[in-house]
Parts: sequence; structure tokens; C-alpha cells
Amino acid sequence: MTAVDGQIEVERKRELADGGEALARLLTGLSWTPDASVMEVDTYYTRPDVDFMKTVECLRVRRRDDFSEITYKPPSTPATHSTDSVISKPETNVHLVPDHAERADQLLENIGMRRLVRVEKHRTTYRHPAHPGVSVSIDMVAGVGAFVETEVISRDAAAAARTVADTERRLGVADLPVVDLPYRDLALSHTPA
Repeated sequence: MTAVDGQIEVERKRELADGGEALARLLTGLSWTPDASVMEVDTYYTRPDVDFMKTVECLRVRRRDDFSEITYKPPSTPATHSTDSVISKPETNVHLVPDHAERADQLLENIGMRRLVRVEKHRTTYRHPAHPGVSVSIDMVAGVGAFVETEVISRDAAAAARTVADTERRLGVADLPVVDLPYRDLALSHTPA
């Protein structure tokens, strides 16, 4: 999701053991409405002189249906990751003409960026009219597993973190294992050497 006008994305990701079927039924039963499911294909890059794996920066080209974009997230610091694994970072997104994702890949490679990994993710995002700005996504990441990501877009990171925690409690996922690594890192750890 894109943060604009001083807003930031505040999120926490947890591992699902059952592929998300039970959570999807619960969300629907609680009047959360799913957006259309999408397949996102993300290609991640790093600089030759800065290891984005060490700095926990993100530069990716995302493709989805008739949509594509380049996204950059700055390095992680103690201020961007709370002790309870809530991540709060600004994003810079540049929307592309849908068929320009390949050109974006070529541009990044032409200026010396190194391709790290390609991540394929099937995502269904749920929203509730009583909770604007809150989304709950069930992600199936090819070769990696199933996850739930609770996300809030806000100008107030502390309030958003409380909303994330409250939403997780209400949905019964607060005790599931927290996943601190981005999907990029998880996919790299599951890629044969």
C-alpha cells in the first residue's frame, strides 16, 4: 500500500500454519470484505556498493494484473522497527505504465543495480467499513509459506501500532509467530544456492 501526505505504513507479519483458510472464514464472518485476490510478482534489487540485505533497504519492481510500480523503502533503524516487531517506514512509489515493468528492470540493471530475487505472492486483502485505514492480508508466498499481514496507514506511528495489535487480538492471530524478515529475505533463504 502507498503512504502519502506524511503518512507511513505500519505493519506486522505473522506466520500461518494452515494456509490462511480458517482466518479467511473468520474475517468473512466478522464482515471483513475481501478485495479481489491478486498475484504480485516482485523483483528485488541491491546496489553494488551497498548491500540492501544488510541495511534492510528495499528497491523492487512490482507487477500485478494491469499495474506495475517501482518502490523504495529506506534502511531499517531502531526507530523503524519496534521491540514488538511492528515496522514503520515511509515508502516512495512510482507507478508505471503496466507494460513498462520490464523497462524498469532493464533501467535498474543498466545503471548497475544487482538483481537479488524474484518473489511470487498470492494476496487477498480484507477491509472493514468500521476500521478505515486498516487492512488484513493473507499472503501465500511461492516456495516460502502462508502469512497474515496487518497494516495501518497513519501519520501517528504509535497509534497505528496499537491499532495493529488490537486488530490482531480481535482476529485471534496475536499468538502466531511473528515474522521479522521481509518476503525478499524469506525467499532468498529458501532459494537453493
